[in-house]
Amino acid sequence: MLAMQYSFTLPADYDMTIIERRIADNGHLLDGYPGLIFKTYLYAIQNDGLTASDENLYAPFYLWQDAASLNSFLLSPGFAAVSRAFGRPEVKIYPVLSVALSPDIRQAKFACRKIEPIRPYSSLSSLGEPVKIGEELARLVAWDPQNWQLIGLSLWKILPQEVASTSQNYQIGHISLPKN
Repeated sequence: MLAMQYSFTLPADYDMTIIERRIADNGHLLDGYPGLIFKTYLYAIQNDGLTASDENLYAPFYLWQDAASLNSFLLSPGFAAVSRAFGRPEVKIYPVLSVALSPDIRQAKFACRKIEPIRPYSSLSSLGEPVKIGEELARLVAWDPQNWQLIGLSLWKILPQEVASTSQNYQIGHISLPKN
């Protein structure tokens, strides 16, 4: 599995209802996309009181079954449209170490992404230990072996304050999942 995220930082005076409307109009287009485990349409509104974000962001986060599925999307007309609208982003791709998904993942309204450095010369053997979910509806741990970082993503129905203060937080406009 591979995690993927790109992010657009938008001006402070950007009308974020444009992003919300774009997600509402187009989010369903990736529902059932081959090889997609999930896509969260993430956004944060500067100083909105919900995500404690310092910036306006549009930052979708994907979980792919494999590289072929990820490549299929990046080479697609859908990604070309995003690039035309906002510019071609730096796409970050991470091998996934562990993931746990609740059957109620559709109920998630918030996401928390935390990036932590991997200590130099620390043992890497424990990085792949399975994650478990408690109150969160999904939890994923991936890593960036180029920059020696762990990337954690958790999805929540209600954003817990103790988690929110230590991560980049987003609202979820839509979650695309496989068709059943």
